Amino acid sequence: MAHFALKAQRFFLPAGPCGPGYLEIRDRAFGRFTKEAPEGVEVRDLGGAWVAPGLVDVHIHGYLDHDVMDLSEEGLSAMAAGLPRTGTTSFLATTLTAPVDETTEACVVIGNHVDAPKAAKVEGVHLEGPFFTERHKGAQNGAYLIDPSIELLETWIDACAGKAVKTDLAPERPGAPAYCAKAVELGCVVAIGHSDATYEQAKACVDAGATVFVHTYNGMSGFTHREPGMVGCALSTPSTYAELICDGHHVHPAAARVLIDAKGVDHVVLITDCMRAGGMPEGDFKLGELPVIVRDGTARLRDGGNLAGSILELDRAVRNVVDWGLATPAEAVQMATLNPARSAGIEDVCGQILPGRDADLCVFSPTMEHLATYVAGELAWEA
Repeated sequence: MAHFALKAQRFFLPAGPCGPGYLEIRDRAFGRFTKEAPEGVEVRDLGGAWVAPGLVDVHIHGYLDHDVMDLSEEGLSAMAAGLPRTGTTSFLATTLTAPVDETTEACVVIGNHVDAPKAAKVEGVHLEGPFFTERHKGAQNGAYLIDPSIELLETWIDACAGKAVKTDLAPERPGAPAYCAKAVELGCVVAIGHSDATYEQAKACVDAGATVFVHTYNGMSGFTHREPGMVGCALSTPSTYAELICDGHHVHPAAARVLIDAKGVDHVVLITDCMRAGGMPEGDFKLGELPVIVRDGTARLRDGGNLAGSILELDRAVRNVVDWGLATPAEAVQMATLNPARSAGIEDVCGQILPGRDADLCVFSPTMEHLATYVAGELAWEA
């Protein structure tokens, strides 16, 4: 098997940025980081580049005209094969609110998926819906919204063959706190969003085990001084993680700064919420059953104009938060690697450069332009 070392100016390691130096890759896995060139090992010189862990997207629906809800193994594989161009090497395949049997079939497809060389790894399923409410449904199909059901969740866990599961719900739905508690017992990560909940309703779910806020600010009751709402709960619960879409359309940079300042860098998770139009030219698409028009960098429902996910790529989100002055490069990388992995309970397999782990990495320029992606030590994409 291949044994070589990458030479670069900076490496984003668990203890912090370090370099210049050399990172060994042996048999598809990370080896030692050293300041001096290892003897007897091929050195691949990346010049002044910076090396980060492969990016982790825990909320993504589709890419390159494929969508998780197409219920196609070939489509999911094509999506995974394309994602390294965005720096993403691990992701949670994310569903939409749909008929129950379609969600079950999506879980079967995800559970049966076999990771391919040079393709992003499917680490599990993110069930975005159907336990939401009408007012903040966004691009979810209101015809299929239902109350939380542990029986359905157990069906979906079985269908995806035990892969990591993240389940979302609106806290004002009947039985929401009890659902949260039981879902955690079943080994799931619980996220709350697409909701008009009060602060107290949201906090009750956090107290019952919910640990993630779904695309914070978007699709949730806002903050006021008399009713802090879902946003207020996200801002004031330090142990929870807050997803954030940093495409410049979903959230104003000033609001993103408020969230980062309130939560701390360790608890903000950059996501894309990307739909099938990601990586494609502008035009007409669908999100589930709903017609969407992609124009001027946004995806919006044809009927009503609501934002319908995004066409954001995760490497661009990393660069945006740096360009907007919201985070250092190291902090931005953390928000797209370790934080999402921890938030989804998959930090044991991705999100850090650690000896023995699959050598999934992303190469940036000092201005955070994405230069290359490696998956398990193989060059998967290069600018």
